[in-house]
Amino acid sequence: MTGREVAGTIAVLLAMALVVLDAGITNVALPTISAALHVSPATIVLVTSSYQLALLMALLPAAHVAGRYGSRRLFVLGVSIFTAASLAAALASSFPALVVARFVQGIGGAAVMALGIPLLRSVLGRDRLGAAIGWNALNVAICAAAAPAIGAFVLAAASWPALFLLNLPVGMLAFAAASALPADSGRGTRADPRSIVFHAAAAALLFLALENLVAIPFAAALLAFAGAACLGFLVRRNRFRAAPLLPLDLMGDRSLRLAVSASMLCFVAQSAGLLALPFYLQNTLRQNAVVTGQVLACWPLTVALTSRLAAKLAERVSTATLCASGTLILSAALLAIAALQPGPVVLAFYATVCGAGFGLFQIPNNRNLFLLAPEDRGEAAGGIQGTARLTGQTAGGVIVSLTFTLSPPIGTLPCIFFLAALFSLAAALFSLRQLSHAPRGPALCDA
Repeated sequence: MTGREVAGTIAVLLAMALVVLDAGITNVALPTISAALHVSPATIVLVTSSYQLALLMALLPAAHVAGRYGSRRLFVLGVSIFTAASLAAALASSFPALVVARFVQGIGGAAVMALGIPLLRSVLGRDRLGAAIGWNALNVAICAAAAPAIGAFVLAAASWPALFLLNLPVGMLAFAAASALPADSGRGTRADPRSIVFHAAAAALLFLALENLVAIPFAAALLAFAGAACLGFLVRRNRFRAAPLLPLDLMGDRSLRLAVSASMLCFVAQSAGLLALPFYLQNTLRQNAVVTGQVLACWPLTVALTSRLAAKLAERVSTATLCASGTLILSAALLAIAALQPGPVVLAFYATVCGAGFGLFQIPNNRNLFLLAPEDRGEAAGGIQGTARLTGQTAGGVIVSLTFTLSPPIGTLPCIFFLAALFSLAAALFSLRQLSHAPRGPALCDA
């Protein structure tokens, strides 16, 4: 690798680490922030949901606007917005100010998430995309595993604003390294402001419908209806556009549709499983926070360890085979947890198997998704991939919340793990449907 390739890769990985670490650290600090700002536990969740809402609203628009103004320019803007909003969050003296700062962070984070892998492809070339996705997955998994420990360490030594100040040096380093990314002035495609507005409205309304599904079902139904109407208008407007915000042109490819569907389903399974694990450990097994953290860390750490192997296998083995194998492994481990209800030691083993299965799926599936998209539509592919991930994570959270509402948590935990196993199994079926016409890794590069 040349010095410029190294610097460009570091810029993307630093920015990805910035976004992932911030999300994990903030989740750990929610009880502390709730007490400091005198906000109820039910309300403090807005610190997280406002960030997720902004991501959902801005992922596809960020990819769309990058086609007009250039990926590097939008990526650098996203890093700058995220870093500035981190400072605003650290300085927030009230709960509303913190929620607004988190929403703005989500806008910046959306640009980073949508454009990170397309920029890696432009830095390293199509033939090294599998390795680049593997490095990114390793980076994300390590950050996800380390975030709770970093958050706890900082909170033990300082107050909660220090958590957001941690983002400043990382953001500035990413900003400086981004000068090594390939300069591009965009493709001259016109941005579509009306589509951006209707996409934001649809995303916000559907997100709020999911958030209120349990507490206010009638209002949730009205929100869902309004969101579906906005989405219908968006589909109609984007159906015949050359470079649409809603990438219907890419979704016309059967293999890409299957890869996106499998990704969404697998993230539903992972999100539901990871959210249910701490409740099982603490409420059912009566384990303390330390043991809970150790068991939970097994999952992302194994994803990190598996990512490099998966990246190498993706160059030699059919991606459909790898993806189906990974999701079947994840499904089997989740089903074992649901059926056997093991103690903490055995549970750590199953969490490790879950991480291995997810890691074996994620790298080949993402590689397949980006290679199936034309190079000039890489930003749109990044938006699709990020939206599928976030939609799956949100749906997994809704499943857990809805299940807990319908029945006491202790009795319903096996049911959640069973549902997660079914979603992973469905992801395996979608992956297997690609097997009949999915070439091996090197052949994909020539497609």
